[in-house]
Parts: sequence; structure tokens; C-alpha cells
Amino acid sequence: MDYKPVPTVKDAAPFDASQDAQVLRAAMKGFGTDEQEIIDVLVGRSNQQRQTIKAVYEAEFERDLVDDLKDELGGKFEDVIVGLMMPPVEYLCKQLHASMAGIGTEEATLVEILCTKTNEEMAQIVAVYEERYQRPLAEQMCSETSGFFRRLLTLIVTGVRDGLDTPVDAAQAKEQAAQLYSAGEAKLGTDEEVFNRIMSHASFPQLRLVFEEYKELSGQTIEQAIKHEMSDELHEAMMAIVECVQSPAAFFANRLYKAMNGAGTDDATLIRIIVSRSEIDLETIKQEFERIYNRTLHSAVEDAETSGDYKRALTALLGSA
Repeated sequence: MDYKPVPTVKDAAPFDASQDAQVLRAAMKGFGTDEQEIIDVLVGRSNQQRQTIKAVYEAEFERDLVDDLKDELGGKFEDVIVGLMMPPVEYLCKQLHASMAGIGTEEATLVEILCTKTNEEMAQIVAVYEERYQRPLAEQMCSETSGFFRRLLTLIVTGVRDGLDTPVDAAQAKEQAAQLYSAGEAKLGTDEEVFNRIMSHASFPQLRLVFEEYKELSGQTIEQAIKHEMSDELHEAMMAIVECVQSPAAFFANRLYKAMNGAGTDDATLIRIIVSRSEIDLETIKQEFERIYNRTLHSAVEDAETSGDYKRALTALLGSA
């Protein structure tokens, strides 16, 4: 299955950074703030264009655009807008750092960001994280996690996964499926090391083949096997890899649903996914959300515990309903 990622945010054309900078300055100058103008300008531009606007704003007004936005905005609306102003890899690094700061660790955030990335994407995150926080991501993560879960994430972060340029190998996929079967269903107990090794080393296209071979061999899906053999964070991480191999959009659609379902809204997850996927595959995620849950993502966000400019910014990022 070829994955066709379709974004909701693209380059604006025509684009005039100087005019956008003027509009933003006017929206924040004097008494009161025109939040709708801020949404219209920043949501309607790609991240690269926002970086150009930021540079022009500083040159023309001798002011930092992000600082001005932080001064004028507040709450979750500010989180969305400031998130949009960060280069995408920096934004993810900030989210990773926040998930490990203070008491306790948000394992679900680590899983969502780390288990869904190709080796090429992971290398960028590792480099930017160390530059930004003066500490290797793997080292910080090791101090915050434990057991086979820590081992799996460490393997992913240290970049052992085959690149997308590695050709898929059908014979090897058969062998890897047999190894997974022997390490799980075919024995008493589970050899997590084998699962960790294959799940962290093989490229996503290779894993797709491995999962097909596994079903052929055992008569069960790999999801069923993981459900029987794993628990807690390791189970979540393995399932995230499987879902992203099969359909990244379905994985993120499910995460969004969980963020809005039940008592209260998990705003941090809602913001992170909508902001970070808007230029990658948010349109595809919207389609998957509707297919799985029989309602539009737009209506789910409208009905969630979101309001005001925060809700307007999220729905603007989703594009047309």
C-alpha cells in the first residue's frame, strides 16, 4: 500500500512577507489585538513562509515576532500560534523535552513522536535536540524510561532503522516473520529482544512485508500477537510502529479521537498533532478520521472542549470541513 500524504497547509501564492509583517504588526499594535488577522496570516502560510515573515518583521520593526505574539496572546491559542512559528523539527524537540521534564514522563508523547519516524527524520530530531538542549536525546530518554520499552526507544533514537533507500527483501521478511513467531506465539513467555530488534531495524516498507508474512505463517495478525505478548508502554510502542507501517493517517486519527473522547480534552495532543501534521498529511488524517469514526474531524474539534480563538485556529488549520 502506497501512502499518499496530503497536507492542509501549503505555500501561499502570491506571497508578500513585508505585507504580512505589516498586517501582523497592525493586529498587535495599540489597544486590543485582532486575533482573526493573526490566524488568517499565520495559518494561511507554510512554515518556511512564516520564518521569512519573522525575519522581515524583525528587520522592519526591530522587534521579535514570537515575543510580540507571546505578549499579546494567551492560553491554548498562544500554544497553537507559537507552535506554528517554530521550525517543525524544533517544535517536535520541544514537545519531547516537555514530555520528559519535571516529575513523571509522558510515555505516550515519546511513542507518538519517536515510533512514527523514518530513520532520516529521526536523525534530524536527534541533531536538533542535542543542539537545543545540550544533552543527547538518547541519554535524557534513558534516564526517564526503563526495561524493554527503554531499549526499543534507544534503538530507534540511535538510528539503527534501515533507510528508505534500502530495498525490501522478501526472503528476509519471511525469516523475520518466523523469528517473531518463534519469539512470541510459538513459545511460553516472550523474547522481547527479538521483537525490539526487528521492529527497530527494519524499514517501514520491509516491516509491511514482514507483517504480511507473519499472518501467512501464523494465521494471526501481528496486532493480535502483540496484544497477547506485550503490555504497558512496550505494547503501546509496538502498536504505534505497526499502525504507522500500515497507515500513519489511521494512527494519528485514532490519537486525535482519544484526545477528544471521554471526560475533558487532551489539548496538548490535539494541538501537537494538528500543528505538526498540517504540512505533512493532515488532509489524509481527516479522511481517515471520517472513514473510521463516521464523522468529520472538523465537527469533532468543534464539539470538543475547545472555544474562541483556540477553536478558530485549530479549525483553520484543518481547512475546509
